[in-house]
Amino acid sequence: MSAPIDWLLRGDPARDALLAHGTRLTAGELAALVRQAAGALHGHGVRVLATLADNGPDWAVADLAAWHAGVVHVPLPSFFTDEQVAHVLAAAGVDAIASIDGAAGSAGMGTPWAGTGLRLVRIDATPVAMPPGTVKVSFTSGSTGRPKGACLSGAALARVAEGVASALAPIGIQRHLAVLPLPVLLENIAGLYAPLVAGAAIALPALATVGLQGSSRFDPRMLQSAVATWQADSVIVLPQMLRAWAGVRAAAGGALPGPRLVAVGGAAVGAATIAAARATGLAAYEGYGLTECGSVQTLNLPGADRPGSAGRPLPHASVRIGAGGEVEVLGAPMLGYLGVPDSAPIGWWATGDLGRLDEDGFLHLCGRRGNLLITAFGRNVSPEWVETALQSQPAIAQAVVFGDARPELLAVLWPTRPDAPDDECAAAFTQALARANATLPDYARVRRWVRAEHRFDPTSGTATPNGRPLRGAIESLHRAAIAAAYDRSTDDVVS
Repeated sequence: MSAPIDWLLRGDPARDALLAHGTRLTAGELAALVRQAAGALHGHGVRVLATLADNGPDWAVADLAAWHAGVVHVPLPSFFTDEQVAHVLAAAGVDAIASIDGAAGSAGMGTPWAGTGLRLVRIDATPVAMPPGTVKVSFTSGSTGRPKGACLSGAALARVAEGVASALAPIGIQRHLAVLPLPVLLENIAGLYAPLVAGAAIALPALATVGLQGSSRFDPRMLQSAVATWQADSVIVLPQMLRAWAGVRAAAGGALPGPRLVAVGGAAVGAATIAAARATGLAAYEGYGLTECGSVQTLNLPGADRPGSAGRPLPHASVRIGAGGEVEVLGAPMLGYLGVPDSAPIGWWATGDLGRLDEDGFLHLCGRRGNLLITAFGRNVSPEWVETALQSQPAIAQAVVFGDARPELLAVLWPTRPDAPDDECAAAFTQALARANATLPDYARVRRWVRAEHRFDPTSGTATPNGRPLRGAIESLHRAAIAAAYDRSTDDVVS
């Protein structure tokens, strides 16, 4: 299985590889920088490298150089709290941190890292045992504030990247615009590695210039402008980003430029959201993946498309439905969880997601096995199914549904217009719930709602980096409001 340096040496070395404001690196130039940076890692004796930097060529060089040097790379999302960062550094035995100013909060410290614009800071570390062959440890935030690390091999990462590149080849993507943070594995694999495999260029401007600030502030107008500026053929977005982007395009009226492919993942999207986006000219296609299997596993594509599904398995993946309707995946498994012996998948990996495969092989997701609600009337309800219906309504940006052992379901809602007056927001929510309920059977209808304290995002510990809500944290944050909503008279419920 090939590695990134081989991808860069395929074809014409003068072709564009990485682009940013004021920067243009050809494949040959990037390969030279990667070798130089890898040599510097060896010279400094680095074993485990953590990076904390914005999207840009420097991040990509650091990532590729660590792989080339045989140094384990631990990407740090910028939205991790100081406590989470400290946990990751200790758990992975990180002995060097690379960032623009050295370690976080240590401007001017560190050694310039040859081949990059970053600086290296060596830190004291106790070596940590990792599965042989680990090249990357991908951490995802948890509701307890203790991120969990999946150890990934170069062979698995390359297999996924080449599978994605093969599946997208008929689209003819020449330039990908990275919109998600590169430490998020979905963008790292499908937005950096896969385009390199395919010989495409990757535009890596700072995240703020494409509309993403922090973990959850997103300006779809800036994304639309960036797509036009970089002449992007493809982007990867989260569902809530797609909804906001489609709303801006719909409000603009006339035709606006759009990529050939807008891949959407991280959480359930739904046929209604895909249709609304396509009505504005966005070529939106839903996919599915998970960190433990190297990210993306299935994807809808032109000519193989079923809105409402997560698409068919890509060339590197096999998918089946196991006992109890659980989705199982085979193809590019992790080597195990960091610090958890004997956690490597053996054979098929049980994902914890519930779903079905239709007669044409499209995967339809129904929710998480551990999230299943059983109402007081004994009806099983997957909250993700209901949330997808709610989030298809323009007034609702985010929704999380509760109701285990309750006679009625309740939703914690975040509005599309958070600055709207309370009475206007309440009216919009009530109307949106009524419309969504009309598409659901009576036992799955949401009768009560609570306005969220704030957007669900990784910084607050209420969402994963890919935008999936952390239900325990959200329930804890809104416990009093949920109790009060259930205590209200039944005369006040949504019909």
